[in-house]
Amino acid sequence: MTSLPADDERPQPVDWDLAVATARRLAPKGPDLPPEDARAAVTMLRRLAVEAVAPVREVTGLVAPDDSPAVVVDRTGWIVSNVTGMRVVLGLWDEFGERSDAAPAALRGLGSRGTALQLGAVLGWLSGKVLGQFETFTDPGQPRRLLLVAPTIVNVERQLEVPERDFRLWVCLHEETHRVQFGAVPWLADHLTGRVAALLEASDLSVRETLQRLVAFVYALVRSLRSDTEASVVEAVLTPAQRVVFDELTALMSLLEGHADVVMDAVGPSIVPSVDLIRERFTQRREQPGTLDSLARKALGMDAKLRQYSDGAAFVRYVVDRSGMAGFNRIWTSPQTLPTRAEIHDPQAWLDRLGA
Repeated sequence: MTSLPADDERPQPVDWDLAVATARRLAPKGPDLPPEDARAAVTMLRRLAVEAVAPVREVTGLVAPDDSPAVVVDRTGWIVSNVTGMRVVLGLWDEFGERSDAAPAALRGLGSRGTALQLGAVLGWLSGKVLGQFETFTDPGQPRRLLLVAPTIVNVERQLEVPERDFRLWVCLHEETHRVQFGAVPWLADHLTGRVAALLEASDLSVRETLQRLVAFVYALVRSLRSDTEASVVEAVLTPAQRVVFDELTALMSLLEGHADVVMDAVGPSIVPSVDLIRERFTQRREQPGTLDSLARKALGMDAKLRQYSDGAAFVRYVVDRSGMAGFNRIWTSPQTLPTRAEIHDPQAWLDRLGA
């Protein structure tokens, strides 16, 4: 079993190893590929990750250092990365450890194992959905990596019946944009980490309530707080102070995801010849999940994530159309130049505020 390094001797609020083991056991299998085809897919993804660097730089005008490598992983690799990220996120909340220590030992043990099982079930399901991810939360001193989940990418391209090379490059363009966002904007990662810490510190939940909500709460933090105008499980448990921070984070994640969606489509058919077909079929897949997927999304507060992608992309396109990409890139000047949640829906208000 894959084990995670312990950060200290304090009993952990989640049995992280059990979470990983559960997720691995429940993760979908396949696709069923001959070994040589699997190796070829990995080789192609590594090459396309490098190929995506220049087009993203050209479209965005942003240059990131080459110190956050792209790594092709299987579903277990993605699961371990996300469990590590969640452990790092909870480590930002010093008071959580104090509240956990104050709880009865039986409750700590039950909560640790129960939450691990829930978390593992969620990550196992998601490992069959997520195509790639840039590691935002990592242990101190560890590089942030760009992850490409090879089996899920291959599985989705088969479901969509699109050209494999085009689809893989299209995914790499989206994920490379996230790498560039954090690599070219030095303050962005620390800003995001600081706002997450503020969100956690503003909690007034008991340890039992926190453990019960941990899966939805931490998942939403790590996987981009993907909700917007519709009420979500996460928003339902926020204090007034947390809601202010949550709105800031939602606006930021809408911006980052929308920006990546715009870039991946802006490269055009000269680089991805079937880009229009891929976008059409991929959007249809987003909008028409199966019954089980629909229920899972609603339970996790993910049911409005498409709205966040589309609103973020609409904001980016509006600003770029009126001020060009150089004008849009003023957004990365400082935390004060980021759009608010209201401005995501009213991009002209952001332009007016910045005097663009």
